[in-house]
Amino acid sequence: MLENGTVVLDGQHQVQSSTSIQEQELRAVKHGDSFALFDTHGDVVGAEATPEGVYFRDTRQLSFWRLTICGTYPMLLGSALDDRVDALIVDLTNSSLTNRTCQRIPNDVLHFGRVKFLHEGSAFERLSVRNFDQCAHSFSIELTLGADFRDMFEVRGDKRERRGTHAQPRCTPDGVEYRYTGLDDIERRTAISFAPKPDFISDHKVRFDVSLAPGERKVFYTQIAFTDHENENPTRAYLEGYRALRRGRRDALVGRPTIVSSNTSFDAMMARSIADVTTLTTQTPQGPAAYAGIPWYCTLFGRDSLVTALEMLWYDPSLARGTLLRLAELQAVADDPAADAEPGKILHETRLNEMANTGEVPFRHYYGSVDSTPLFIFLAGEYFRRTGDRESIETLWPHLEAACAWIENAGDRDGDGFFEYGRRNQNGLRNQGWKDSHDAISHADGRLAEGPIALVEMQAYVYGAWRAMADISKARGDRAAAREWRAKAADLKQRFNATFFDEELGCYILALDGDKQPCRVVSSNAGHALLTGIATQRHAEAVAARLLEPDCFSGWGIRTLARGESRYNPISYHNGSIWPHDNALIAAGFSRYGLQDAVARVFGALFEATFYFDQQRFPELFCGFGRRHGRGPTLYPVACAPQAWASGAPMYMIQAALGLNVCAPDAVRFDKPSLPAFLSNLSLDGLACGEASVDLDVQQIGPATSVFVRRAGKNVKVAIGI
Repeated sequence: MLENGTVVLDGQHQVQSSTSIQEQELRAVKHGDSFALFDTHGDVVGAEATPEGVYFRDTRQLSFWRLTICGTYPMLLGSALDDRVDALIVDLTNSSLTNRTCQRIPNDVLHFGRVKFLHEGSAFERLSVRNFDQCAHSFSIELTLGADFRDMFEVRGDKRERRGTHAQPRCTPDGVEYRYTGLDDIERRTAISFAPKPDFISDHKVRFDVSLAPGERKVFYTQIAFTDHENENPTRAYLEGYRALRRGRRDALVGRPTIVSSNTSFDAMMARSIADVTTLTTQTPQGPAAYAGIPWYCTLFGRDSLVTALEMLWYDPSLARGTLLRLAELQAVADDPAADAEPGKILHETRLNEMANTGEVPFRHYYGSVDSTPLFIFLAGEYFRRTGDRESIETLWPHLEAACAWIENAGDRDGDGFFEYGRRNQNGLRNQGWKDSHDAISHADGRLAEGPIALVEMQAYVYGAWRAMADISKARGDRAAAREWRAKAADLKQRFNATFFDEELGCYILALDGDKQPCRVVSSNAGHALLTGIATQRHAEAVAARLLEPDCFSGWGIRTLARGESRYNPISYHNGSIWPHDNALIAAGFSRYGLQDAVARVFGALFEATFYFDQQRFPELFCGFGRRHGRGPTLYPVACAPQAWASGAPMYMIQAALGLNVCAPDAVRFDKPSLPAFLSNLSLDGLACGEASVDLDVQQIGPATSVFVRRAGKNVKVAIGI
């Protein structure tokens, strides 16, 4: 279908890249509204439809960057991310070379060290070169470069009939500049400057002629600016940017607890996850909020950002505060069918790119998610319980009331007391729960469900929202309102369990369609009903047992759709794949009902899967094939990595395993704590509670789990429920 000059599939704008991200082992760095995907050499060598490049505000500002030595590609020694600054560190050496004067340079005598990072709308690189030979060598360093200014949705696979205008590249003695004026009349620029100045420069080629004595080292700096700057010296700008990033990373750790365990592989996984959430966190005017993921979703997403903040809440509540305040600022205040916006609704997605600005895609400020709004209220309640921050809650209060009004009115589209979605813009998302691909919600015979659709998890999230409003109302002194919210929650819980639980399936159904016919499909969505407490104990135990059956549990995690369902496809996005955040939310639900053995199975499976992932990093999702001896999990070809709510999943798993709840001002509680089999000890130092903190050791001694308090701040009370 062609709409507004853009080819879309049923309004989905699905990722249609013809190249697997996984096979390339790309390296991602990010800062603010910029991110980059480099190959292991630190280069950008992809084609039009591949995601490599440096992006600013969802536009690819640098599409080609290739380093050669005397026309030959250097050999890779190592490539890793430095979490202290979120920089890519690459070590290279030379193969046997012949220089411009036909002199031979033996292999492995030159070392090339690259450091690449982003800061404040610029990309930086430092290239250091050292001669380890016993004699002098002269050689050339060449850079091939280009900027295509392709919109992210083009890179994802959308086709456009028209594009903007490229200006002729402009060369200067110390760099080159590319400019593009989009159909939105915004001029975008990529200004590249070098120090020292190159010996040769053209539109797409730069050369440095280098001579090194034995043991000599030289350093070259590059700044690639996407915003106007006053001809900064690249060397000074690099050093200032590096120091600022290092300082920012140190500051981000202040107030966070230190997590150390008996398992060094687990510690490495946790360090990677914490670093990735930190990388994806962007400082907004209202505070920190996590962008969803690189490369396809490096922007604020209501649902993803809220879930990430929930996963990280016990560890770092500042992320929840910033997320809530930012989404409150962007809350819909008017009715706009083109954006699926209605007063009180919480944002789904925001974009700053050309195609969003022109309306070719509807995502400039798009509100087409049904669950962001109740999750906003639910997180506010959890944040208040965790911190006791009355000031922020008072700021949020009118936004919470507006969100509740949307749920009760527009959120119940047919007036049956359950909560549904139905898009109003045919160019928008067909499905508006977290499984938002066009074929994610279906009946048992494979027929796609028609709306308005009442998802199982939406009812659970609304239940959590009503309970949150009750708790906040009580704290604000309005006991009558608190009773009303609790009554609403209790009524919804009773009707939900009577309608959504299917005794024959042994599980909650996926959804009710527009005719109120049940979608009798076994899916991971059912596990979300346990997260907020809407399930009965009997139903929770049944759901846990059902989701851990072999057709649902692959051995690496719980599938989004049970094997044997009509639309089951382990390579699909939502119909049989495995999502770490989905499993983490389910595990948190298991823990709420005291099902710690079920938590341990899910936690253990996901942890063991990380051994097979690049850098032990959880991807957005992976395929749902069953676990086999000698084989790791199967990667999904275009999964984001890092992805915020996937990176936050291990943190939520720890909370679930420990049954950990931190309640301001002074209570830390463990309900049926149980470490998974791969851990015998877990230490949490500096866990904040109100104005104080506590240091704890959790130890597994035979079948028993013990919690030892090594240090407790004034008045902090630690309790253990068995």
